[in-house]
Amino acid sequence: MHNNYVYIKIPSLSNNESFARAAVAAFCSSLNPTIEEISDIKTAVSEAVTNAIIHGYENMVGDIVIQCRIKNHGVEIIVEDFGCGIVNVDKAKEPLYTSKPELERSGMGFAVMETFMDELVVLSEKDIGTKVILRKTISSKNEINSNF
Repeated sequence: MHNNYVYIKIPSLSNNESFARAAVAAFCSSLNPTIEEISDIKTAVSEAVTNAIIHGYENMVGDIVIQCRIKNHGVEIIVEDFGCGIVNVDKAKEPLYTSKPELERSGMGFAVMETFMDELVVLSEKDIGTKVILRKTISSKNEINSNF
């Protein structure tokens, strides 16, 4: 299996969320994922990018960097913003916790990412930004899965 990567930089505009989701899905298609696997990836990327737009930059526009890397039978997706950061990552990862209740946010973004991906790592520093690392092993009908 080949190793491949892509680097995408977009402004934190809400209409770029659908582009990011579609671009990552298209990139991962070389692994021949199932419909369910591609749907899981799209959902997780959508949540990560939406978090960067709404929480990372609040009412400002900044850059969101998306890196995708295929390695063996797995994909690693990094969604990074350079916004306000998360003061307490553990608290932010709690289901139903939201720092923006006035926007009627569900507080389920990280829980959704954890559900649909094999691994979720959140690295954040106040006033520096947040890096969300998503990993998923793609099943293969012709080959035995290897761990990522």
